[in-house]
Amino acid sequence: MVDKQEKSLEEENTIEQDDVETVEETSTVEEQLDTEELVMEDENQDEEYELEDAGSSKIKELETKLEETTNRLLRLQADYENFRRRTRLEKEADAKYRSQRLAEELLPAIDNFERALNTQVESDETKNVLQGMDMVYRQLQDALKKEGIEAIETMGQPFDPHVHQAVMQVEEEGYDSNVVVGELQKGYKLKDRVIRPAMVKVNQ
Repeated sequence: MVDKQEKSLEEENTIEQDDVETVEETSTVEEQLDTEELVMEDENQDEEYELEDAGSSKIKELETKLEETTNRLLRLQADYENFRRRTRLEKEADAKYRSQRLAEELLPAIDNFERALNTQVESDETKNVLQGMDMVYRQLQDALKKEGIEAIETMGQPFDPHVHQAVMQVEEEGYDSNVVVGELQKGYKLKDRVIRPAMVKVNQ
């Protein structure tokens, strides 16, 4: 009977010890689970940080590309506006000075007309020819004026190197210094552009 009681006590102690071990194992498992959860939370947090960093880098990269594209478009727009302005100015200049080449071709003929008209003649027949030449000369001058081509003023004008070409210096009484006192060849300008400067004599 005593043996049975001792065995029962031993069995109870064994059961209690098993219960304690079971509790300890459960606690250990719970601790391991808690540790694993913490590790997983840390890993998840690290992944979130990595995703945030990756997203931030991607945003910066896109912002940089957008800025570069915007700058490129602005430069293209500025280049196009400059091209349009330059083309418009060239067209205006072409329209404004379209008669320049024709005038340059005609000026030698006009010079010859002037030389012929300054010739002294005596016969009536030659005078009639010169009168006809003078009519043609005046028509040419009128046509040039309609295109904005006019002779440059010289006699009595202050010497201007932009429109006059001094080929002689003389001493003439009654004229101030640096004043044009003679014209050797007429000069012409088209609007505000000099086609040919006038060849002149200048008082010292």
